[in-house]
Amino acid sequence: MEKLKERWGIESNFQIVIIFIVFAINGSLSMYLTNPVTDLIGISKETTNPWVYWPIRILVVFVVYQITLVFVGALFGQKKFFWNMEKKMLARMGFKRFLE
Repeated sequence: MEKLKERWGIESNFQIVIIFIVFAINGSLSMYLTNPVTDLIGISKETTNPWVYWPIRILVVFVVYQITLVFVGALFGQKKFFWNMEKKMLARMGFKRFLE
């Protein structure tokens, strides 16, 4: 646990527990919210070719996850941690210029 606390720059074991809870809730929430988003754009499992449906669904899950992560983290008092994590992740994907 000490290695994880040092790597993430956090002080307490309680904070690690909260962060794990946020990851769990956000993962479930992003999967739940993906259904209405795919319905909104007119993509459904029944009417769309699986070779088209699944890549689009995975992309939508990824985008929804990124958007909701900071909000769920903020609800648990960890906005700073998750915003910094989000900035690192987006910078690695090539969106650094949009974060400055």
